[in-house]
Amino acid sequence: MKTLLAVIFALLIPTAALAADASQQATDSAKVWLALIDAGNTSQSWKDAAPLFQSRISEADWVKAVKPIRESLGAVVSRAPAGVDLAKALPGAPDGDYAVVHFKTKFAKKADATETVTMMMDGGAWKCVGYFIK
Repeated sequence: MKTLLAVIFALLIPTAALAADASQQATDSAKVWLALIDAGNTSQSWKDAAPLFQSRISEADWVKAVKPIRESLGAVVSRAPAGVDLAKALPGAPDGDYAVVHFKTKFAKKADATETVTMMMDGGAWKCVGYFIK
């Protein structure tokens, strides 16, 4: 019995390590993507997003939608990771590897916000498929 438990435990360690690594990679990629928006490079954020994202909103509509929202919030004062949810499926999206990355963000004109960046593994890289501010 002890041997069986040791084998099961040994099998779980790599799975947990892979999940932690995926969460960190997705978080790091989300930070890079958000930095584009923070710098006003909204057009580039669309170009760097996943094809699924690009298929659902044109570059012009993306820029038009994001610019007034972010201007109304002001500059980012601070942003801290607040958790990652890994998933194989999301509503309205094809099956795949997803990471829903949450950030607690303080903007100059909004002290308490939650940014949610949904990332999808695409071609070996985490790319954005969704962005929400609450």
